[in-house]
Amino acid sequence: MVRAADLGIAIGALPRGPLNAITDVPGVRVGHATLIEGHGPLRVGVGPVRTGVTVIDPGAGIWDDGMFAGSHRLNGNGELTGLEWIRESGLLSSPIGLTNTHSLGVVRDALIADEVKRRPDGEYFFGLPVVGETYDGLLNDTNGFHVTREHVFAAMATASGGSVAEGNVGGGTGMICHGFKGGIGTSSRVVSALSSGATGATAAAGSVATAVGPYVVGVLVQANHGRRARLRVNGIPVGERIPETEVPVPRRPEPSPGPEAPPGSGSIIGIVATDAPLSAVQCQRLAQRAALGVARMGGAGEHTSGDLFLAFATANRVPLRGPRLAEAGTVATLGDGAMNDLFYATIDATEEAILNALLAAETMVGRDGITAHAIGSDRLRAALGG
Repeated sequence: MVRAADLGIAIGALPRGPLNAITDVPGVRVGHATLIEGHGPLRVGVGPVRTGVTVIDPGAGIWDDGMFAGSHRLNGNGELTGLEWIRESGLLSSPIGLTNTHSLGVVRDALIADEVKRRPDGEYFFGLPVVGETYDGLLNDTNGFHVTREHVFAAMATASGGSVAEGNVGGGTGMICHGFKGGIGTSSRVVSALSSGATGATAAAGSVATAVGPYVVGVLVQANHGRRARLRVNGIPVGERIPETEVPVPRRPEPSPGPEAPPGSGSIIGIVATDAPLSAVQCQRLAQRAALGVARMGGAGEHTSGDLFLAFATANRVPLRGPRLAEAGTVATLGDGAMNDLFYATIDATEEAILNALLAAETMVGRDGITAHAIGSDRLRAALGG
């Protein structure tokens, strides 16, 4: 699997983490379940199937001890469940699932069921899990509802730290990005020393955070957005240099029922993780900066695109249930003067995560012979002038 780093592409000044993945944040695990079956004309309920599930486990015990989190909407033609509780409480309290638009419900319910089966029979439990979606109906039999709870269970059971599979895997299996095959991508940055004046803190219960790093910011995207002509890599107009006449953009064959979706109709979900001690508001600000990484690649949050971002910080844990719920506790967060370097890390890691998704993805033939072509490392290198 070729990644941006393998091609000598440097995005930003901050160093990448050891794995260049969201799993560089200690405790974060990722798992996939990938469904690829059948070829030929679409038969709803039969296939072809090009879809799956990706899960991000923020850390052990997340259902009982939450993490500060915040979200951002660049454009809202999409869904990321559980955000009302995050906006209300400032806490992430579940694993995160990613899948196709019409499988969001089953993935949400299965995350709850997966936790229920781990708990004693009869225990009082409820959850509001976070699940995001992007639409894969151009390649996948999305109205066939092929994702089941067993696929979610499998993704959770195999979630691990270490290297993360990218491209045509998990929730990204049937996704298209800037007219090329897209999917799952990840990247990370290390902030070794925060900006001057960053050691002050805002403390929810009177404490201060004096640590100044190193901290890790990791990003994982499900990339299914963007128009070909707008694609940029380090500011170079790659999309213009690889026109549709050279590499076709996937389209439905004619005649097809219903109007053709306009270019750039897809969506992106971006998940940002960090071990920096941040408040919920600071996490929200981090999530906002992920949208700038999308913009640097040429994404514009088009009208029909669902561009949603969530950031969480693993440093503090807050009880959500049980006897500790009413106990006084102390949490500490970095001062806002520390945020700039974390912003830069988020922007750069998001940009590279999208690029890694494009590079890892392989050409895929889906329903009705519709083909999403890989950008390919050689073609990208040539477009960059390398």
